[in-house]
Amino acid sequence: MPSVLILTQYYPPETGAPQNRLSSLAKHLQLLGMEVAVLTAMPNYPAMKIQEGYDGKWYVKDEKDNVVIHRSWIFVRKSNSIVLRLLNYFSFVFSSMITGLFKVKKYDIVICESPPLFLGITALVFKLFRKSKLVFNVSDLWPESAEKLGLVKNKLFLKLAYWLEALLYKQAALVSGQTQGIVKSINHRFQDVKTFWLPNGTDADQYNVNNIVHNWRSVNGYNADDFIVLYAGILGHAQALEVILNAATLLKTEDKIKFVLVGDGPQKEFLHQLKESLQLINVSFFSNQPQKSMPDVIYAADTAVVPLKNIPLFKGAIPSKIFENLAFGKPILLGVDGEARDLFIDEGKCGLYFTPENEQELAANIVKLKNDKLLREELGNNGIVYVNDKFDRRKIAVSFYNQLSAL
Repeated sequence: MPSVLILTQYYPPETGAPQNRLSSLAKHLQLLGMEVAVLTAMPNYPAMKIQEGYDGKWYVKDEKDNVVIHRSWIFVRKSNSIVLRLLNYFSFVFSSMITGLFKVKKYDIVICESPPLFLGITALVFKLFRKSKLVFNVSDLWPESAEKLGLVKNKLFLKLAYWLEALLYKQAALVSGQTQGIVKSINHRFQDVKTFWLPNGTDADQYNVNNIVHNWRSVNGYNADDFIVLYAGILGHAQALEVILNAATLLKTEDKIKFVLVGDGPQKEFLHQLKESLQLINVSFFSNQPQKSMPDVIYAADTAVVPLKNIPLFKGAIPSKIFENLAFGKPILLGVDGEARDLFIDEGKCGLYFTPENEQELAANIVKLKNDKLLREELGNNGIVYVNDKFDRRKIAVSFYNQLSAL
């Protein structure tokens, strides 16, 4: 039975997609009989501030779900500066390398989460000095996404990043991708690399309606007949969240339609300013919520918006927020073309599609759902059935377990 070390910059008690996905994977692999440990950073994301109890420390050892968690120092500053962001990434590359070599025992397999791509340098060191097999898990094609979004423009830096990406794929015993689009892209560019589709999914026990506190609406000033349109996730560049505020502008006269945005991120200040400039009283922002509180927020909503920028890169993207909303029977308003549309709109019939960044289509779909309760219920029920059948994390972990065992 192989032992596994998950190497990731992001892990609970932080909130977010990779945190939830990787902690679930660790728990399920452990339940299947593997010895699993995690090497991660001091919790700081998305607030970009080391959480209380971890600040000022180089190394902390925790345990959750019988999984040992090794935490090492990371440089954190709340800034959009690309230089400070790179210092953040490379500080953990350095500290995880030292911690891994001197505090963590040898594991048969190292699963390295990317992004950040640079953490693969630490994984290569473990492969070299510990003779561990490398499994490189790609949840976002980097540096391609950073280049296409215009976040990184330095040609030399991009050239070095693409070189590192190729090196990591070639050195890995297995490259897993979060979407079929990611896997196909890697297969197209590197035909000799062994790949595996490791999708995100849902944990059925986390989406039990009986565990919900049903007072989120009243506590936060919403009425029972308000139609709540939810976005919960990072307020980032890739999400093109202006489309939600622009749709809210088109629906100013619809008194009962309320927009709720939950999260933090680099676009937070810009979006607040946009709300003020558009004089939107139907839009409310809430800071990032603890993981345990999110089911209450999702359950209180009537529908959830899942948007991304309208660029070809995202035709292979599946935003993680899809799964948790569908698990609670909330129809989605999907502004993502390609793989996500094929799966959750065309096949699963779990929501309505709008062209990415098209506020007119989004607004029209919101009104359509608000006025058709039977349609909402049908799409919501379809979503529950679809994600439980196709994207159950326990089943996904079993399939991945078989891949790891074969290594």
